[in-house]
Amino acid sequence: MSQEFARAVELLQACELVAFPTETVYGLGADAANPEAVAKVFAAKGRPADHPLIVHLPGAAYLDRWASGIPDVAWELVEAFWPGPLTLILKRTPEVPYAVTGGQETIGVRVPAHPVALELLRTYAQAGGSRGGMCGIAAPSANRFGRISPTTAAHVRQELGDSVALVLDGGQCPVGIESTIIDLSRDGGLPPRLLRPGHISPEQIASVIGVLPALPEAGIGVEVPRVSGALEAHYAPQTPMRLVATEQLPAVIGEMHENDRRCGLLSRTRQALVLMSHSQRQLPDEPKGFARGLYAALRELDEQGNDLIVVENVPNDSAWAAVADRLRRAARGSAETDFHHL
Repeated sequence: MSQEFARAVELLQACELVAFPTETVYGLGADAANPEAVAKVFAAKGRPADHPLIVHLPGAAYLDRWASGIPDVAWELVEAFWPGPLTLILKRTPEVPYAVTGGQETIGVRVPAHPVALELLRTYAQAGGSRGGMCGIAAPSANRFGRISPTTAAHVRQELGDSVALVLDGGQCPVGIESTIIDLSRDGGLPPRLLRPGHISPEQIASVIGVLPALPEAGIGVEVPRVSGALEAHYAPQTPMRLVATEQLPAVIGEMHENDRRCGLLSRTRQALVLMSHSQRQLPDEPKGFARGLYAALRELDEQGNDLIVVENVPNDSAWAAVADRLRRAARGSAETDFHHL
């Protein structure tokens, strides 16, 4: 793929968009230090301009180009989890354009663990990197804003078409949901905050830094940085979607049949396999396997003419927290309320 990487670097330096795989989902890449390039990301996705982007770096050595006042705990997490699906929210350096931070004084950064992403980032850095030699690629998920994140190159092409100059194909993303986001931007020795759950759990983070990350305070005037994927409605199919407990599935699917409506079912247990939905996808009954196949399965059910996608709900425990977060936001982002009577 050396020629493709060279072409990708040329396009990025020419202010064009390049999609590429990470271990989480496919990202829509642009020169993170170039406001004109960043604006193309927002335009292609239909993303609000105040919604910040995550900047992907070739390695931890580039962190201080983007972040200032980096606390010791950040370096501990970097050593433990980079490259990997962990995004750190830190105070930005003066060189970081507000276009990529959504107008905030904080920046989200990570080093991805996918070999294609790392090779692109390192080739980019070797070629001089982005504007000012910053060597960062802004890369939100390569899909229309609020919709299902892409986990294959075909998903990217389906979503964004000709608005992307090049799509680097690295196969299916092995993690399948977006990175964990930890806020380290507060002063005064306050504990880190978990702003988005992901593949790396709070318990794993605590094993490194000695304390569980706090949840954002609500309703008491404490400012929390805006971050990717934190809207209540996100990751959503266009088909209405509803989360249903296992024991309630027969009644919900039965009523869909009685009303002559097509029902797609995303299941994880054997009990759900016997139900007669019009289309069905089953994922592993464990969180990592479920996460890996989640977005692809939702896309398939979204394309099959269903009137409603019914998702067998997941256990209410910490191991499933990231998957539960994505499902809850996806249900809110769909037209699920049209079927509230079922």
